Order: sequence, then structure tokens, then C-alpha cells
Amino acid sequence: MRALLLTQVLHRRLKSFSYERPGNRRHKSRAAYAARLFSWNYVNLLAMTATMKPLPIRLIVGLGNPGSEYERTRHNAGCWAIDDMARVLGASSFSADKKMKADIASAQLDGRKVWLMKPQTFMNCSGQSVGPFARFHDIQPQEILVVHDELDLLPGQLRVKLGGSSGGHNGLKDIQSALGTPDYWRLRIGIGHPRSLQLNQGVADFVLHRPRQEEQIDIDRAIDRLGAETVTLVRGDMAEAQRLLHPAPKVA
Repeated sequence: MRALLLTQVLHRRLKSFSYERPGNRRHKSRAAYAARLFSWNYVNLLAMTATMKPLPIRLIVGLGNPGSEYERTRHNAGCWAIDDMARVLGASSFSADKKMKADIASAQLDGRKVWLMKPQTFMNCSGQSVGPFARFHDIQPQEILVVHDELDLLPGQLRVKLGGSSGGHNGLKDIQSALGTPDYWRLRIGIGHPRSLQLNQGVADFVLHRPRQEEQIDIDRAIDRLGAETVTLVRGDMAEAQRLLHPAPKVA
């Protein structure tokens, strides 16, 4: 998975290069230069990633809205999951950190401290908690796992990914703005979309209501599966986590 990260970084560098190299030597196209540069670096990239260990997660963020009126709504699926992850890790109880505008817990795994966070800023301002906390503790974006609800997945589906677009999720948008990069890990918990679930309901209204009973059962089962792989995720073995979490659960 570190290979994927380094390849993405290299790809962004290639896209930003001009047509001219030092020494006034020009290339006919950016594609030609990119191909040559990639060939120069590819062997080194493979050599580096062959010996690298996965980058562990230091901060897990469960997204949602504060307050009892939102506690069981679909938009708070990330908070439901992080409670289960905290239990698996044997974390301390969540306590309010007013400076960071979040409820914070911590745990130890493999001799390392792992932080768990529930922003208390409301969903659309989640970056106000994540950004300052990451900077204070010198946590890199690739050491952060954000757990959140996902409209584009059916209830019960899970996906682990690094970076990418926010998909219209305002909590992710704000975190990206606060970190200055989209390159943090996301764990997407499917809640379904009004359209895919054949509901005559707007998205904003949909995410702020409770799931129907059958949807809640599927989401709860997904969170149970996620809890079982918490240690794998925190250790940074994302390829293994994807292998275990991405397949659709078998129906009994």
C-alpha cells in the first residue's frame, strides 16, 4: 500500500512538470518526459517499497453531528463505528477537549499511542478539530483514518481508500481544507442513497434520519466486520483490510 502512496505522489509530480528540463533541453511532449522520468524512478520506487513497512494509523476520526437528536441518524455512522473500534482497542473513555472541539480517547497498540476522535463541531466543520489536532501531535495525513457514512454504497458495504474526491461529503471537504491535502485514509460505511433505496426523499433529509430497520441491521453487521479488523487497519495493513472488508458479506 505504501507503493500506491508513493506512486500517487510521483504521478502528481509528473503532472506538474513543465516541458523544459534544466539545461534548456526540450522534449516534444510532457508525456514523453513523464515516461522517461517514470522509467528513471521506477526501479528505485520498487526497491524502496520492497523494504518498507506499512505506515501505522495514529489518529482515527469518526464523523457525525453532536447531540442526542442526531445520535442515531445515518450521518453519524462514523461515530457508531469508532465506538466499536475504541472498544476493540481497549481505549480510554471519550472525554471533551474544548480546545480541539472534539471528544478524544486514546489506546496503545504495539507500543504506540493511537488517538480516537469525534469532532463536536457539526459535520460540515470537522476540519476545525482534525487539522489543529494533527498539527499539534505532528500527525501526517497518511497516518489519519476518517470513518464516515457513504451515500454511494449500499447499507452494509465497506470500502477503504486513500485520498480521492470528497464525493460531495462536506465533512471530508472541510478535513481536506484543514489538512491541505486529500491524501488521508477514509473508511466508507454504506448507508445507501434515497435513489438506490427507492425513497422519495432529498439527500439532506435522508442523512439526518434514522435508517429503516433492515438498513440498520446491515449497517450494524458492517460495523461488526469493521471492528473485527480494527487492529489490521491501525497497523496500516490496508491491502489486507481491503481484502477482508470489501467483499459483500454472505447472506445466511
